[in-house]
Amino acid sequence: MLKSFAVAFATFFATIGPLDLAALFAALTPYYSETERRAAAFKGTLIAAVILLVFAFFGTALLDYLGISLAALRISGGVLLLLFAVDMVFGGGAGGGARSSDEEKMEAMQKSDLSVFPLAMPLIAGPATIGATVLLMADAGGDLARQTSVIAALLAVLLLTLLFLMVSGQVQKLLGVTGLHVISRTVGIILSALAVQFMIDGLRESGLFPAA
Repeated sequence: MLKSFAVAFATFFATIGPLDLAALFAALTPYYSETERRAAAFKGTLIAAVILLVFAFFGTALLDYLGISLAALRISGGVLLLLFAVDMVFGGGAGGGARSSDEEKMEAMQKSDLSVFPLAMPLIAGPATIGATVLLMADAGGDLARQTSVIAALLAVLLLTLLFLMVSGQVQKLLGVTGLHVISRTVGIILSALAVQFMIDGLRESGLFPAA
């Protein structure tokens, strides 16, 4: 159970990227008061939590309905997470390039309420995080303890994200650009290894490359 929690926590921490997200949030809300910033952070995190929990509990059923196998999910999810991790390692931030375009960010800055877009989705509940949620829950199978570990890890990272968003200005000043980049690249390396493991497991399960 502890191992499942650790793997899930590392995966969600990498795909959501609370530290990079806090820095981006500070840049998106330069004219917000502290009260407005905290309200937007709380609302955005809550909406993202609902989205991710829906995929956690009903994602596998949706895949079954669409006729998508778990092996296909593992391979595609691994590829997506690997691309995400490469972006982090080579300086793209915590998936910033994969989450929202420059045009989307400009649109968000022109709106009074950015808690739903782009904060909740795609910054927090982005494609990589949604894919990881479904994949980790599916991988847990019917093991209630492992599923509970995944949900607990998801909620823990979301809570951590909320805390960083609420003090986003201070986080950015404390760590600086260099500190954020070091943490982002380190987490990206770990995520890349997890992504490759997902792909290996998916290929073995597909029968194309049976286990020795």
